Amino acid sequence: MDGTVLVADDDRTIRTVLTQALTRAGCKVHATASLVTLMRWVEEGKGDLVISDVMMPDGNGLETLPKITAERPGLPVIIISAQNTIVTAIQATEKDAYDYLPKPFDLPDLMKRAARALEIKRRLPPAPSRVPAADDALPLVGRAANMQALYRLVARVMNTDLAVLITGESGTGKSLIARAIHDFSDRRNQPFVVASAADFEDADGPAQLLARARDGAILFDEAGDLSDAAQARVVRMLDGLGPDGPRILATSQADLAERMEAGSFRQDLYYRFGGVVLAVPPLRERVEDVALLADHFLARAERDGLAPRRLADAALDMIRAYTWPGNVRQLENTLRRLVVTSAGEVIGAPEVEAVLGNQPATRPAHGEGEGLSASVARHLKRYFDLHGGVLPPPGLYPRILREVETPLIEIALDATGGNQAKCAELLGINRNTLRKKLTELDIRVTRRRKLM
Repeated sequence: MDGTVLVADDDRTIRTVLTQALTRAGCKVHATASLVTLMRWVEEGKGDLVISDVMMPDGNGLETLPKITAERPGLPVIIISAQNTIVTAIQATEKDAYDYLPKPFDLPDLMKRAARALEIKRRLPPAPSRVPAADDALPLVGRAANMQALYRLVARVMNTDLAVLITGESGTGKSLIARAIHDFSDRRNQPFVVASAADFEDADGPAQLLARARDGAILFDEAGDLSDAAQARVVRMLDGLGPDGPRILATSQADLAERMEAGSFRQDLYYRFGGVVLAVPPLRERVEDVALLADHFLARAERDGLAPRRLADAALDMIRAYTWPGNVRQLENTLRRLVVTSAGEVIGAPEVEAVLGNQPATRPAHGEGEGLSASVARHLKRYFDLHGGVLPPPGLYPRILREVETPLIEIALDATGGNQAKCAELLGINRNTLRKKLTELDIRVTRRRKLM
């Protein structure tokens, strides 16, 4: 890398680590804990790249972005923030940040993004548009990598005209994502209409729906539930949309691609809905976000007039370990119940155990998020079916084991930062066994450090 980087963060450790890493990469670095100092450097013409935190002692990094853009239109800014919400990601994009990373971030990943920012000359940015204030009713909170990737994709598609299909299990917040796409887009002042089955019961329904939506947005909630007749009417309606028509959004917990292959969902409608597909991860795949969400729901309950409550460490561990088949919605309802039934300010593990023990033993919907055994069985059945009644080639057992072992070890290595000792402990195998597997499966190990 070559260039001068301006770093603004009130955390001395982060300033030191970034300064050392960027200097080793060949950059000159100016680091500060003050946005006032950062702006002075920008006004003096210093810097080829800015890396800035959001919450600073003398201001807000996001609010400083338009000033930087006005002073130096071609200067890329990478925003880093511990405020791991969809609002932060969208605001960073709306205010024309070059990139956004949540804390804690992966240092090599940040270095790659910084290198790209220094190499690529940004286009002249558009005038920043106003972003609505954050709505506390939206629990779109998450520092997990899969949620941050989702936030970035939402920010990229919100001001396009592409249809968006949002998939995920029940309770993951699909409709909230759809609402956020509309509320933070250029269409935010236009109607947001949720289509119902009644809108397609007769021939006049679609025209009335379009009249209500105007050039806003129409959400087809749980599109997989549309009847054959309703699907046909929706296709005809979408075929007649002009350039000034409403934006189309759809959600589905069912696998519409599978239904299309099975003949129960129209192919033409699937491709009209799926301009962009956003997959919302289930809560069990973003365990690191459980504590954030729990704090959010406890704070909301207190704002609603209920008694203030907090979770004991053992209670939080129990909540983290639960599988949450009902996802974020089930977590919210559970915490609400605990707030009401808890005798003291601190919610203990026995109270959590009593509530979770009475939860219905529901399983996720078929498809994404189903149990591992059921998912493997479905994959194997399809594998055999593809051979048209002829047995697969011999050696099936080691081939299947290799398919399972490889991603398991790779994901475990990623989770432990490439530390083989920790990875072996996590997997419950001997370190020598792990080394042997790495060689057999040709898995490359990269050590990295998570920056807190």
